[in-house]
Amino acid sequence: MRATALPPVIVGAGPAGIRAAQTLAAHGLRPVLIDEAARAGGQIYRRPPAHFKRTPQTLYGTEATRATAVHAAIDDVQDRIDHRPDSLVWNVQDQQLDVLHGPTQTTRTVPYRQLIVATGATDRVLPVPGWTLPGVYTLGGAQVALKFQGCAIGSHVVFAGTGPLLYLVAYQYAKAGVDVAAVLDTARFADQLAAVPAMLRQPAVFAKGVTYVAWLRAHGVALHGGVRLVRMQGDERVHSVVWAEGGRERSLDCDAVGFGYALRSETQLPDLLGCRFAFAPLHRAHLPERDEAGRSSVAGVYLAGDGAGIMGADAAEWAGELAALTLLADRGVAVDTQRTGVLQQQLARLTGFRAGLERAFPFPADWAAQAPDDLVVCRCENVTAGELRRSIADSGADEMNRLKALTRVGMGRCQGRMCGVAAAEILAHATGQPVAQVGRFRGQAPIKPIPIHLVPATDEGVSA
Repeated sequence: MRATALPPVIVGAGPAGIRAAQTLAAHGLRPVLIDEAARAGGQIYRRPPAHFKRTPQTLYGTEATRATAVHAAIDDVQDRIDHRPDSLVWNVQDQQLDVLHGPTQTTRTVPYRQLIVATGATDRVLPVPGWTLPGVYTLGGAQVALKFQGCAIGSHVVFAGTGPLLYLVAYQYAKAGVDVAAVLDTARFADQLAAVPAMLRQPAVFAKGVTYVAWLRAHGVALHGGVRLVRMQGDERVHSVVWAEGGRERSLDCDAVGFGYALRSETQLPDLLGCRFAFAPLHRAHLPERDEAGRSSVAGVYLAGDGAGIMGADAAEWAGELAALTLLADRGVAVDTQRTGVLQQQLARLTGFRAGLERAFPFPADWAAQAPDDLVVCRCENVTAGELRRSIADSGADEMNRLKALTRVGMGRCQGRMCGVAAAEILAHATGQPVAQVGRFRGQAPIKPIPIHLVPATDEGVSA
């Protein structure tokens, strides 16, 4: 197939990818939609297997209407798109994606001329002693268990960390009948109070957050703010959590923990694509650059959704539609420029609200100073905070990839997804640099683990 005749390709079938596919299909194109999950919806609107008999209200709570609308959108265009579920994009080069189809363990090459990257986000983790114990999960992992597998991570659960997801997951678990022992938030009530004016820019979203907190309080869930997680305790499994609050340590028994510090963007694919990155103070992360229409620094590559900066599900839908309209315009297809302007305005208005969330749930910037030397930072390679500090002191390393080469931090199966944030914080603290200056792990193929033995397959109808 000639390059000029190739259909647009979308990576990621969350809210951004679905709205992009819907928009392209509405303009007569048949995009290829590639996603790791078995069913489209993304993390926030993750759909359980078809045989699960749970209502949208049970699965998604106050987000049921939006979730149903997004699911209806992808269902409506299934016959007008080339949807490829259970498929992992693990590499890209020369305008070709290497894609692993999980059920058959086959890999194939998918060429593209125009590509929308909507890879979403994952948990932002700051390790604490005991975080590798069985029974300890990220907040996102706890949510997947509930939504997709129909089970809880435990029967007496503590949720800890900070960010809106902390209260959402605690609320979802409590509504499902799980005993939520406590919610431990590193943010202070004063932080949240100070952020109210900014968060009122999105009153409906703000009201949902207030509802979650109020419901938890009304149902007897203990909410603690301004805490510092000290450790998770257990032998064969976690059995308690210790935290510092008001100048003293406190502990609570539990049989499972869900923890996390908001979300971080999945940026490995834009990195392999050669997109230009810049440090985004609002997100405390290096992110791929995009213009207001969704174009990246690489011609033909567009960015949408949380993979280019955490802005939430509503923003992801708008950004997905906008990226698709921009792609169409660049392709020479007539589009509704008024609609494009509306989408850009909606996204711009969210910036103030997003700043309010950071004010309400600030990143615990003192984490690195408090992390003990024996704390395992990189669980894949078993690298501790003390090893990182000693390497920095002995070698003078002041950049993330130099530290990676010296210690193997970030070289394991997760490719730095779990340890990258923590390693950067320790490096910045140890060298006295702002975290913006220490850089980021460079993306490496395969983006995620793949089998050693792969079976090549022909991608009928798409391969050149």
